[in-house]
Amino acid sequence: MPNDELIDLARDIAVRAGELAHRRRVEGVEIADHKSSPVDVVTLADRETENLIRSLIADARPDDGFLGEEGGAEQGSSGLTWVVDPIDGTVNYLYGIPSWAVSIAVVEGDPDPLTWRALAGCVTNPVTGEIYTATDAGGAFSGNQQLRVVEPVSLAQALIGTGFGYAAEVRREQGRVVAGLLPLVRDIRRFGAASLDLCAVATGRLNGYFESGLKPWDHAAAALIAREAGAVVTGRDGAPADHAFLLAAPRELASTLERALADLAV
Repeated sequence: MPNDELIDLARDIAVRAGELAHRRRVEGVEIADHKSSPVDVVTLADRETENLIRSLIADARPDDGFLGEEGGAEQGSSGLTWVVDPIDGTVNYLYGIPSWAVSIAVVEGDPDPLTWRALAGCVTNPVTGEIYTATDAGGAFSGNQQLRVVEPVSLAQALIGTGFGYAAEVRREQGRVVAGLLPLVRDIRRFGAASLDLCAVATGRLNGYFESGLKPWDHAAAALIAREAGAVVTGRDGAPADHAFLLAAPRELASTLERALADLAV
């Protein structure tokens, strides 16, 4: 299937899933479980939304694999895998903060950020109605508007996004890094949804973004969107972005920001 057809399917499913999640949010959020810590929650809507996405993909593409935040992995035979976060920013969703997203990507190869090739990705914020899409070598878009990262700025003029883990000891170290970085940049933003942070780099709402501890579904779609908008998306020392580290920014700023974070021993 050509990438254009994959992105059309991803967008259609993301919009339908977003409508369901938004409807459940209006009705009232119910916590179903906790994951890595007592503050890392799963809602019933997370599970219901992922089940809808999985079923729609299976109907359209029965031979493809699936990797979802809530339901785990299912191997396919086509060489393609759909990597899904049904509600990225669940704590925002729980509190009614309008910064959460449905994220759907299609990747080629093993569902591992170190080796996969992302073919298509869609991130949608159902509250604002914003829909971000990208295809490999096909550009990134918000609706019909093509996205390009903003002109490079110095580190001192850069608005930088980041996020924090759920474990207290991890957050303590991440807070130390942010405290060291804050005097070096324009300011820091923490919106609470990695997929939207990466899309913010693509749109120019952020100059750069970094985070450690991301899962594959957190960035599979949005990293492609940021990259296709002209950002460098990288792990440490030029390696692919993965659980250990992800940084996204225009090339000149990416190098400067990475050096600053290395000095802070990220």
